[in-house]
Amino acid sequence: MPPPDEVRGLGEDCPAEFFRILIEALGDSFDPAQAAAYDRIMRAWIPADPQVSPEIPPRVDVVYVLSRVTLGADIKITSPILDAMKRRFPDARIVLVGTRKSAELFAADPRIGHLEASYPRSGPVSLRLAFARELRDRLAGEHRIVVDPDSRITQLGLFPVCEPERAFHFRSRTAGGETGANLSVLTEEWLQAMFGVSGQAYLAPERADVPVDRAAAAVSLGVGENESKRVGGDFETKLIRALGERFETVWVDRGVGGEEARRVTAAVEDSGASDRVRFWEGSFAGFASIIERSGLYVGYDSAGQHAAAAAGTPLVTVFAGASSERFRSRWEPFGSGPVSVIRADGLTPAACYAALLEKL
Repeated sequence: MPPPDEVRGLGEDCPAEFFRILIEALGDSFDPAQAAAYDRIMRAWIPADPQVSPEIPPRVDVVYVLSRVTLGADIKITSPILDAMKRRFPDARIVLVGTRKSAELFAADPRIGHLEASYPRSGPVSLRLAFARELRDRLAGEHRIVVDPDSRITQLGLFPVCEPERAFHFRSRTAGGETGANLSVLTEEWLQAMFGVSGQAYLAPERADVPVDRAAAAVSLGVGENESKRVGGDFETKLIRALGERFETVWVDRGVGGEEARRVTAAVEDSGASDRVRFWEGSFAGFASIIERSGLYVGYDSAGQHAAAAAGTPLVTVFAGASSERFRSRWEPFGSGPVSVIRADGLTPAACYAALLEKL
């Protein structure tokens, strides 16, 4: 490993490359040895503290649950933690610490409060740690605990935002060891071991005021600027056409706009099914409420698949671009409804479309 001063130079002067190439790769491996390497690298900024086992105090008035920052992870991992905290602490305030977009996923749940905290997803490591220090001051007080689902806010638990004995950290990168267990299962096991209660992934968004029923399909072709998750050729056009032949309405999320919106709009126009397509251009929480009511969800590896899984909506996810087999096993959607996964790596667009038709 490079000396600490060189590591700090990378994290301060080239933060985009530092996080994308090094830090995210170590975290996404779900390899205990690489998780340990991540810890060693981040110790260039965060000194190691003595290990302290957290304890539930006799009185808990507030439970702060940190956001995982990304919406898909907040559905798959954070939401079962919120659900479990409601069960374990029925008289406490349960507060999600994160952005408005994350809070909107649970806006209709009266038990879930919100503390706005927008983690800086760009900028040097020192800026991100300054954010955590400020947040620690905001969470100060008696009779509260903090539950950390391996959040970027704390740099995966290395910088707790409260006293260590009140910080409950789910180590998602090392949980499950070298098994292929899904993160939904691992989260549930941790909740049982730490708090003695179960929790289920769920959604509680404000309902979008649009007509949706089981005769509709919902589609998200967003990939978060990660083109390795996409299937090329005319796959997307044929996907829309196939859904238009099977459903009265096809709701297509235009995502964040820009190139992604242009791509999905072109796929719809070329499909010949535009008379059955309605576009969604609002919040993700609004689209999640459409997914909840639809008869089928289809999409790439993204937040939509976890929304469908949490809602019990039948889903088909096209999973491509996984960094490893363990990454795919950890992040595949997991829920009470029918879940079909097309492992698209190595498949041609034609083969991927044939696999899709078998699932519809």
